[in-house]
Amino acid sequence: MMQKYWRRLHLFATLTLATFSLIFSSITASQTITWPLEQRTPFNVKIQQAQALAYLPLTTAQKPWHLCALVPHLKDAYWIGIDYGLIHHAKTLGISLDLFEAGSYYHQEKQLEQLKTCMQGNYDAILLGAVSPDLLAQFTLPLSKPVIALVNRLNSNQVQTHIGVNWYQMGLTAGQFIKADAKATHTNKTATLALLAGPENLGGTDWVEQGIRQALEGSQVSISAIQHADNNRNLYRDQLQILLKAQQPDYILGSAVAIESAISTLKQKGLSQQIKLVSSYLSPAILRGLKRQKVIYSNDDLVVLQGKLAIDIAVKQLEGAKPFGDIGPAIIARTPSNALSTLTFSLAEADFYPLYKVRPVTD
Repeated sequence: MMQKYWRRLHLFATLTLATFSLIFSSITASQTITWPLEQRTPFNVKIQQAQALAYLPLTTAQKPWHLCALVPHLKDAYWIGIDYGLIHHAKTLGISLDLFEAGSYYHQEKQLEQLKTCMQGNYDAILLGAVSPDLLAQFTLPLSKPVIALVNRLNSNQVQTHIGVNWYQMGLTAGQFIKADAKATHTNKTATLALLAGPENLGGTDWVEQGIRQALEGSQVSISAIQHADNNRNLYRDQLQILLKAQQPDYILGSAVAIESAISTLKQKGLSQQIKLVSSYLSPAILRGLKRQKVIYSNDDLVVLQGKLAIDIAVKQLEGAKPFGDIGPAIIARTPSNALSTLTFSLAEADFYPLYKVRPVTD
């Protein structure tokens, strides 16, 4: 009698444990966080097709890998956001990271030296935010370690993974917004657009300009001026003074640094209501400008997510995954009406300052 009782109790306990295990597994699976990305094809071309992708990131690495990251500079919120994502996910996975900045898009020789140091040093893979798309054509050493393109385009048949967005699409998206806004607000009237772009033919500026031109083709908006400069607030302020002496465009489109300068310049000149400002990417100051309706539009390409993704994919490739091609977040269109929605992956935390090194925590 007692044996039957204990057998039934054991069976009940076993079934209960199995049930709880199934429930726990179901809850865990439902709580698994994926990253909203898109896969773009063909690889490394201007016009691409994008497919939405729910990407499952790693939670730990198999080994304490040592990565090298090279970036053009850490002078603005864009690359600081990338740095934040890199640092944060390297800590999460328990790997080492060293980051080097060239200091400017015009410091190609310095970045080539940094790349040489990383190629010859004790690193397993290199994340390369190139100052020029053709940087590797000037690099004399063989690529003896995996190289992943970070943010900026990199023309090399030895690089088969690019983390970031399509910069032609960044220009196209911003241009389409201006086209639609001009059609709604400048009825039966032409409108002019001045571009305050970044360094000429470096980073992604050439494709951004081509995307803008394509978006405005056949519209009532014409480009009345194009000015290039390194991402420096003082340089942009000087360019704005020259621009506004020569003309008063209906729209100014530029980098976040350029538009941040434009907000204060237009206020000083009493032109805030006459000229509309559009930013090619997001920053904390641009976010404030959107909230206060000083800026009417900004692209948001989720730079924090790009940084995290670069670390994750570098580790996956070191652990046997094939190249990922062109992969990154979809561009979000920010206007005053949605400026504050879902900013988790958009900007570094307010108290974050640039960091250059991560080491695993040891007991």
